[in-house]
Amino acid sequence: MKQKTTLKHQLITLNHPKSVISEKFRGIRSNLLFSSADTAIKGIVVTAEKPAAGKSTIASNLAITYAQAGYRTLIIDGDMRKPTLHYIFNKNNNHGLSSAIIKNVELEEAIKETEIENLDLLTSGPIPPNPSELIGSSNFNEIIEILKEQYNFIVLDTPPINTVTDAQIYSKYIKHSILIIDAEKNNRTEIIKAKSLLDRVNSKILGVVLNRMPKDKSSSYYAYYGSEDK
Repeated sequence: MKQKTTLKHQLITLNHPKSVISEKFRGIRSNLLFSSADTAIKGIVVTAEKPAAGKSTIASNLAITYAQAGYRTLIIDGDMRKPTLHYIFNKNNNHGLSSAIIKNVELEEAIKETEIENLDLLTSGPIPPNPSELIGSSNFNEIIEILKEQYNFIVLDTPPINTVTDAQIYSKYIKHSILIIDAEKNNRTEIIKAKSLLDRVNSKILGVVLNRMPKDKSSSYYAYYGSEDK
């Protein structure tokens, strides 16, 4: 089978660390770091209200900025339906999260090092017939607790929350989230629905990232708006 073209060019913070967009990602990291005065935030669920909003690209670049700041960071491809991160980081997906949950491989074998210092990747693994059931299993709970001990920060890339229940289930394990919104093509009703679904599982939405902002309104395609109570 012909391998899909690598999407490594999407790693702006790696390829162009001094760019305006990279600075925007570092701004998001700073906002997350200072969003809680009581306890350090050790992980974030990244989701969107619809497909193709750019959440995987944003999750990847955000993870890189944490690693660049010296945090031992793990990015997890939690989309076991349409995984993307193994293309972005140019890794194989022969085994990964799904394999570790069903204990086909040890967790240590499923985690892949990246070329970026301090950043590891847990790809989705082979696509299972029952992703939601795997995420809700005691095996996944055990895995996520181990990872929380091993890493300073976890970025969990999930499917769009309005499409399937996976992001809600993940939010039971990692309580903080950010919502990615396509600034060019979005639906207010769908955004409100996405927020409601996160609220329903007591996910603390730390902010939204507006992707694909028009250049005449922003110095980059990304903008961050904190919304601790919204």
